[in-house]
Amino acid sequence: MSTQNPLTLVTPIKDGHLEHLYSYLKKVKYELEANKHELFERTKNIHYLRWLIIDDKQSSNPHTIFFKHDKESTPQLVFSSNFDGSVDAHLEDLSADVDGILDTEGNPYAESHLIDTVYGCCQGYPEEGERTPASRKDFFEKHMVKTAAFYQGSPGRTVKQILLENKLRNYLKDLIDAGSWDPKLTPREIHQYLKKQVASNDDFRDLQDKTKLPRRNWPKFILFILLVIPLLPVIIIWVLIVQYFYEEKDEYYVHTRSDIDKEKIKVLEEYEDLGTEKDVKGQGQLTDLPPVYYQNQFSQLVDMKPGKVRLITFKAMMLLARVLISSLFVRGKLMGIPTIHFARWVLFNDNKRVLFFSNFDGSWQQYLGDFIDESGWGLTGIFSNTTVFPKSRFLGFTGVLAKKKFISTSHFLFPGGAYDEEHFLAWSRDSELSTQIWYSAYPELSIKNVNNNSRLRILLSKDLSERGARRFFELI
Repeated sequence: MSTQNPLTLVTPIKDGHLEHLYSYLKKVKYELEANKHELFERTKNIHYLRWLIIDDKQSSNPHTIFFKHDKESTPQLVFSSNFDGSVDAHLEDLSADVDGILDTEGNPYAESHLIDTVYGCCQGYPEEGERTPASRKDFFEKHMVKTAAFYQGSPGRTVKQILLENKLRNYLKDLIDAGSWDPKLTPREIHQYLKKQVASNDDFRDLQDKTKLPRRNWPKFILFILLVIPLLPVIIIWVLIVQYFYEEKDEYYVHTRSDIDKEKIKVLEEYEDLGTEKDVKGQGQLTDLPPVYYQNQFSQLVDMKPGKVRLITFKAMMLLARVLISSLFVRGKLMGIPTIHFARWVLFNDNKRVLFFSNFDGSWQQYLGDFIDESGWGLTGIFSNTTVFPKSRFLGFTGVLAKKKFISTSHFLFPGGAYDEEHFLAWSRDSELSTQIWYSAYPELSIKNVNNNSRLRILLSKDLSERGARRFFELI
């Protein structure tokens, strides 16, 4: 089973190069919107990729509204990718000289031209004449940021496998739709026929190998619980200390979405239009623009509250997230949320700031609504340790008990934080960042599609009963 990994790079931008970088990234964005994905599909192992600029207080464009630091700060370029294989191999791919790709003007150039144009705007990048795969890789390694927690909605599935399994599903659907089936045939007999057709098709030769979906690691989870139980008195005392000595004294978020800059909302919504075609100036005219797919992205930057207590609490929540993700959340749902492809928390800048990235299905409102309903306590436990979060109580853990009807949500026990929907949604928008470049290898697929396609492949390879065959056809 292949390994999916994240990479985050944070690089300071040279003085005087910010406007040029914005302009070039905008060109690349237009290429992507025109379905010209060659820049990112060469290696065939990148699931998602994004570039965004943070700490921009120098530019004359609207992105200055995304400046997220009280002090003067050098603008920085953030790179985020989710990919198959090792980090070292991914860095070599990014650093390589490869011919045969077209730039935004339609001229042939090496893959490194994209990288060189983007990172030539960053401090410390090798100068022209000194740019080699080795020098580029050395630069990237110096600017890597460790991931605090990483969620995968389809663990072990490569980009190649995801695309091929979707092709298989479409092939099976076409066979079924085109066939004139004898009504006397049973589901099992039709399944056997389809199985033979696929076996004889060379396009699906790579799917002949047996595969399986990841299973929950119950021993790991139980061991973790056994280790936590003796620590419960300490954890309870710690939560009380955080509540009464820190949370009660902290500044908290009190704004609503109507208070947020309208220009900022407009910029953020550029990547959030759902549907297949766009309305032209509200006149009901449909354009010939490329399809706007069902997937979305979310980028967020927040500052940590000062002090070791908050840092320890945050890291403890990240540890909990890593354990739950690796042991329980391996079947396409994060805390019961079935729409997330990848999610990542990154603690950087000497543990003073947090980046959060997510690739998900559906709308922004639906996505955060699912989080509130299914994992409000987790969001509160994590982000209540960052500055100006909606007022919370007991790190949001009373929300778990209230959800299970063990306690009432009285004023004293009300968890607040993410459960305070009005202020939480406004805080989420206010701390969200504009993403300059966002690429998805399979924008038409939901995470449910991805996982169902894998189940379909597995069921196709088996000798099914009538009941199993009916379940197989329900997935097509």
